[in-house]
Amino acid sequence: MNATITKTDPRLVPTRQKPLQQRYRKDPDAAWIRDEARAIVGASADPFHGEIEPANNAGERWRFGIHRSAGGDHDAPNPGDLLTSALAACLLSTTRMSAQWLDIELADIEVAAGAECDLRGALMVDSSVPVHFQRMDCTVWLHLARKTDDNRLKMLMKQAEACCVVMQTIRAEVDVKTLWHVEQAADS
Repeated sequence: MNATITKTDPRLVPTRQKPLQQRYRKDPDAAWIRDEARAIVGASADPFHGEIEPANNAGERWRFGIHRSAGGDHDAPNPGDLLTSALAACLLSTTRMSAQWLDIELADIEVAAGAECDLRGALMVDSSVPVHFQRMDCTVWLHLARKTDDNRLKMLMKQAEACCVVMQTIRAEVDVKTLWHVEQAADS
């Protein structure tokens, strides 16, 4: 695990979130957010590499590569790495926020996420194999600053999973729509 968590205001999360909760109760439409990212070819010459630009990343782009098991070089984070990173980041933050709500002081926390995929479906080897990750897992290492009763600890775990947006999105199998905009070169 990492170094001990730097002390912050133990009421930081409730202080920031209570006004939001009140606002969203009065105006449910205000609770809607949209996160975005775009992927572009960038400097890549082959279809196994590209760049992503998360919307809130001040224009900074991150290089990505495709897993060697799908023909890529696996020399940069691949989309599965990015998905598991999003899951780990969300569960870590959600657990830390939930701990503040429950007045549980964390000395340290680490979250690892993994995903397993049978690529035969994606590579059109076997049409009976689904094209998605078949298994995902998270491991959370918690180091508590002081003894916490089992009921509150169970509540923390339950609340963290229940409020983790990325985890709940994956579990819900959200409907994804794709809009295609196609431009064709004129016949020569």
